[in-house]
Amino acid sequence: MSEDKRRGGGDEGEDGGPGLIYMPFVIMEELTDKLRLLDYDRNFLRKMNIKPISRHYFAIATNPGEQFYLFTSLAAWLLRTAGKNFEQPQEYDDPNATISSILDEVRKFGHTIDFPPSKLKQGCGEHCIYVLDRLADEALIATGFRWKRPEYPEEETEEENLVEDDSELQLNEIEKTMMSGGGDFEDEDDDEPMLDLEGMKKLNLNKADTNKPEEILESTTDAADWRLEVERVTPQLKVTIRTDNKDWRVHLEQMHQHRDGIETSLTETKVHLDKLHDEISHTLEKIASREKYLNNQLEHLLQDFRMAQDQLAETKEKYRQASGGVTERSRTLAEVTEELEKIKQEMEERGSSMTDGAPLVKIKQAIQQLKKEITQMDIRSGVVEHVLLQAKLKDKTTQNKQVHSSTTGDGFTI
Repeated sequence: MSEDKRRGGGDEGEDGGPGLIYMPFVIMEELTDKLRLLDYDRNFLRKMNIKPISRHYFAIATNPGEQFYLFTSLAAWLLRTAGKNFEQPQEYDDPNATISSILDEVRKFGHTIDFPPSKLKQGCGEHCIYVLDRLADEALIATGFRWKRPEYPEEETEEENLVEDDSELQLNEIEKTMMSGGGDFEDEDDDEPMLDLEGMKKLNLNKADTNKPEEILESTTDAADWRLEVERVTPQLKVTIRTDNKDWRVHLEQMHQHRDGIETSLTETKVHLDKLHDEISHTLEKIASREKYLNNQLEHLLQDFRMAQDQLAETKEKYRQASGGVTERSRTLAEVTEELEKIKQEMEERGSSMTDGAPLVKIKQAIQQLKKEITQMDIRSGVVEHVLLQAKLKDKTTQNKQVHSSTTGDGFTI
């Protein structure tokens, strides 16, 4: 069977029968045997101070918190036994991180995990059993354990070893001898095997020597001596009837005994049950009458209680409505308070800016700087005008000289 089928995977109608849902119980029993082989009683339970787990502990959901803690602790111990360095989980650790760490270690061993980690949060079920079973196998491999071939005990024969004695009479031999000697043995109506005395007498007559005279058959022994001999030999004359449990007569006798026991127990039990029924009926009648009396006595109190409940319901409704209005007004008050805080902040900023003389000082300094710059510009403008005036005068003088020289030259030419 594949691992998927062992863990209950697949469609029951195609891959398995209806008994496949009980496979986790079988695997859990195998896991319990593996844990005993690993001596988990001494190495795990005693150190953790935990009670021994039952053979179906992780197959049935009982206490999810306790089962998850025991599952993680047992998985951590198996990992450490398998040679891994895995810390002991605590009760307040993150379950997702613990499950993820365990599944990572299982994958490192080469096992396939085809289910989500959330399946292990319950601490029970086929997936938890699958993980623990795989870790138990790895722990057995790490400890060097090897499965040996089973040694089957020799089956003992059902026949009882009876001491052979000449004085004992075997029933089977007697029956064979009686049948061969013509003994009349009837066992059609009786439930137990019976011995036919007439057949035994004929058997003794057949074994006797017929050649002896008839007188020897008459006893001349004293009766007292005969009784003493009979008392001495009687314990040795045993007829051993070997009972077979498969015989239908034994089963029938047991059925009759059980039926008689059931009838006897039923008769005694019926008397007690009838008495108990009468007592319970009488007690129920008393309780019913007492209940009626209490209802009659407490009727007015019940009416007052109902009226008080109605008033309480009305008061709760009014309170709920009032609470709704208060909540709405509280929200409006919060909005108004927020706007007021904003306006106060703006007013404080404006007031501080109005009373602060720093901007005015800055303005005065700027005006003085502008005046200085204007004065410097006036000086520069005057200098530029003076330079231009000098240049114009110089140009005009030069032009006059040129005009005068040209006029003089023309006079000499004429």
